[in-house]
Amino acid sequence: MNPHVSAITLGVQDVARAKQFYGQGLGWPIEQDYPQWVSFKMGEGSSVVGLYPREALAGDAGLAADGAGFCGVALSYIVRSEDRVAEVLAEAERAGATIVKPAERSQWGGASGFFADPDGFLWKVASGGGGAPFSE
Repeated sequence: MNPHVSAITLGVQDVARAKQFYGQGLGWPIEQDYPQWVSFKMGEGSSVVGLYPREALAGDAGLAADGAGFCGVALSYIVRSEDRVAEVLAEAERAGATIVKPAERSQWGGASGFFADPDGFLWKVASGGGGAPFSE
């Protein structure tokens, strides 16, 4: 199997609310918009991020939708400067995110922090390092 991720699908409680958070709140361009599926263009060479009802996504996998708490996944948004980490966290908070961990210096010398979207999906915002491609 070649390493490749075509789409990242988030199982959300309310597709319209999540669409508003990512589309209007964070300003992400919508690629597809259907009643139970919304996807966003993430830029050249990047995966698509899609929104799908949590119960439907769990059912598609043959699992119960009632899982709660940390699911062992965090999405990362890498920026070029330490100052930008705090700015992105503030943008996300204004859009309706919850700041889980404010921006702080990291052990590798950059900065990082976490926010949770309205469905609790974790996003780590960090200044570049370790060869990671920049989001902006």
